[in-house]
Amino acid sequence: MPTNKDLKRLVRARMRKTGEAYTAARVHVLKRPKAATISKIASSALGKTPSSTSSSVDYATLAGMSDEKVKAKTGCTWERWVQALDRKGAERMSHRDIVALVNEKYKVEDWWSQTVTVGYERIKGLRTLGQRRDGTYETSKSRTFNVPVTTLFDAWADARIRRRWLNGASVNVRTATAPKSMRLDWTDRSIIAVGFLAKGKSKSAVAVQHTKLPDKESAQNLKQYWSDRLDALGEVLSGR
Repeated sequence: MPTNKDLKRLVRARMRKTGEAYTAARVHVLKRPKAATISKIASSALGKTPSSTSSSVDYATLAGMSDEKVKAKTGCTWERWVQALDRKGAERMSHRDIVALVNEKYKVEDWWSQTVTVGYERIKGLRTLGQRRDGTYETSKSRTFNVPVTTLFDAWADARIRRRWLNGASVNVRTATAPKSMRLDWTDRSIIAVGFLAKGKSKSAVAVQHTKLPDKESAQNLKQYWSDRLDALGEVLSGR
């Protein structure tokens, strides 16, 4: 039977390979033959030969962001964040409580508090890449356009314009705060959160986060969909 540390490593390796949630991956790992050694199991799960298997954990890969980037923005590497949050019992906290801890205790700004929390949850096996704590999936896409932020916002808010680049897809606008944010209901009742950012008088960016998706395949398909739709939005904005 693997030790607790080895077990977690094997479970996370399987999660990366299969997209399973932590609990499901753990069940499969524990069903493996007892005769296999830990090194052989780890090597198979990680795609390495026994001689190349490392005892260190690749936190950056699990988190989905490099150590260099997270340290530049928050002052700590992923290993340091794991140590600090583990001491506070963050693994047993809700997502919202971890965000508040990072923001208030460690004085990290809101957006990066979310990033640290999501990375920590991935490292601890509480969610996989693209997965939320409730087991649903999400995908995101962003794009910058050479138009004022009010023009970009209106291209989403105006149903007539929106239908042109959404290729006729019907959505329901839940809430909208011009020209900053918008929430929409998708045709399958999943949710689209949209943020707008001015980057000058004639340049702006939009970030799309499509949440409440049932599985990883849906998230991957919608990532490509939003890439295509933002291409179409660019054509509409440019007047082509």
